[in-house]
Amino acid sequence: MADETAAAGEDGEEGTEGLVSGGKKKLILFGAIGLVVLLVVGGAAYYFLSGPSAPTMISSDPAMPQEVQKPVVFFDLPEMTVNLATEGRTTYLKVRIALEVENRAMIDQIQPFLPRILDAFQIYLRELRPADLEGSAGLFRLKEELLRRINLSVYPARVEGVLFKEILVQ
Repeated sequence: MADETAAAGEDGEEGTEGLVSGGKKKLILFGAIGLVVLLVVGGAAYYFLSGPSAPTMISSDPAMPQEVQKPVVFFDLPEMTVNLATEGRTTYLKVRIALEVENRAMIDQIQPFLPRILDAFQIYLRELRPADLEGSAGLFRLKEELLRRINLSVYPARVEGVLFKEILVQ
């Protein structure tokens, strides 16, 4: 009987030891998997965050047409200060605008219409409320509307863009 108890004790110890070593194996396995996942995520983050910031040319084939940036000319309009349409206290808008045109000959075509351009801008700007100028969407709408008005004023000449050099709302 003592032999049976000793054998049972040995079996019991072996069973407990088998569970402990099996638990250690699982812990090591989960740790190794976690480490591999962490290395993969870290490597991917490094690759995407430290990659080249400028796009590279895929092909330098001379047969492919490459876009050449057209030279443009800028024409500065005089600084304008107008009061905006408000019911309470008076609010002023100070704006400096540059016009983007195709070439110098276009400036010669536009200059005789400068009083008409300034009049169109003054009338439109005085109708604006301060809320109309809030955010990038408001400034984008203002830019598009000024471009539309100037192209109507100088037709058949054409202005390519209206650029804000300074915008101040007080």
